[in-house]
Amino acid sequence: QVQLVESGGGLVQAGGSLRLSCAASGSIFSFDAMGWYRHTPGKQRELVATLTRTGVRNYVDSVKGRFTISRDNVKNTVYLQMNSLKPEDTAVYYCNARRDRAYDPPDDYWGQGTQVTISS
Repeated sequence: QVQLVESGGGLVQAGGSLRLSCAASGSIFSFDAMGWYRHTPGKQRELVATLTRTGVRNYVDSVKGRFTISRDNVKNTVYLQMNSLKPEDTAVYYCNARRDRAYDPPDDYWGQGTQVTISS
């Protein structure tokens, strides 16, 4: 059973930085992609950043240049370095791991979420 454990959330002032971590129970190379989503009450869950097994990174426009997704293959951990944080980055951040399937929807696995709050 896949387990994803997030950590690193908290309360910081605007302009500050946080680093989120997502530790997987197995090899992160068993997933086709890993990423971070965020959710704010009243809004749809938003994809923030993804990192594929082959190393391709994608970011939502609002975080480009400020956030960086990376991984440590030995620790089976994916990180989200968040700099120049803004109040609108406030959300619960969820780690996601995905395994694609040829003819069916992918298998998605989720962490428990970590709260990020940015004060103005």
